[in-house]
Amino acid sequence: MILAAVLSACSPAPQRAVQPKPDPTKAAWYAEDIEQLAALTRDAAAALHRHDRDQASGIIDKGQPLIKRLLSVPRPTLPAMEAVSDLDQLYGQMLFGNRHYVWARVFFQKNLTRWSLWQPQTPDTLRRLEIARSEVAECDRRIDE
Repeated sequence: MILAAVLSACSPAPQRAVQPKPDPTKAAWYAEDIEQLAALTRDAAAALHRHDRDQASGIIDKGQPLIKRLLSVPRPTLPAMEAVSDLDQLYGQMLFGNRHYVWARVFFQKNLTRWSLWQPQTPDTLRRLEIARSEVAECDRRIDE
């Protein structure tokens, strides 16, 4: 018994419980950034509808830091990906409308990649994937003309 007590006293100390890193998608700033990006997309779309491309371009530029921040987390949420995708979609449409087909294709390709890799697929992500696929194909067609 004494030997057992001595041997157990020589064992290494128990390891501290490892605290998991906080999930940045649960932070208040993350939801706020998603909403702010969605609002910028709505504002840019309204400006494009009014044929004010300069204002739309400025609004889209304001959204770029938000996109970077939202995508900087290890696992962005579906609402974040949708907000990012919507602004990229709008920017691609604006570039396409200006006949900048190669640049428009870059933004449509981002969405194609984004929605091809997204798991789990939903009817909406599949719809977004098909839209991106058709827009990339249309850009390719225009580039080849």
